[in-house]
Amino acid sequence: MTETLNEDRIDTLAPTDHIALDSAPADKRACIEYLLDLLVDAGRVEDRDAALEALLAREEETTTGVGMGIGIPHAQTDAVAEPSVAFTRSETGVDFGSMDDEPARLIFMILVPESGADDHLSILSTLSRALMHDETRDALYDADTPAEVQAVLKEAVA
Repeated sequence: MTETLNEDRIDTLAPTDHIALDSAPADKRACIEYLLDLLVDAGRVEDRDAALEALLAREEETTTGVGMGIGIPHAQTDAVAEPSVAFTRSETGVDFGSMDDEPARLIFMILVPESGADDHLSILSTLSRALMHDETRDALYDADTPAEVQAVLKEAVA
């Protein structure tokens, strides 16, 4: 079954313990590891090293900096049993190599099992579409708590 990122699924794909505000390291690899550790601490990642290897390999293929201050590192790996999304926000920005050269201040991580190609594409495309809207990005910058981030995401994908 495809795990669509919709209003009903935000609580399970991106619960509040997957969200950390204004604490992203300034270095891309450190930021990726930071987000990964949110998922490890939440019990979503079974093999941290394998997940990190998949994420870094994906970064080598092409940038996950999508522009407009957004970074979305993502990978398919059997180091996770179910699709998971993590989020952090950076006050200074992290260089994810976006085409517009703007550092990422809103950083989402998506991990799905190897068998979840449809889930991966569905979650990535839904999230990307939602983040194209200025109102969504502004609301994420303004959110004061992980619960507020969840509320913004629920509204954006509804």
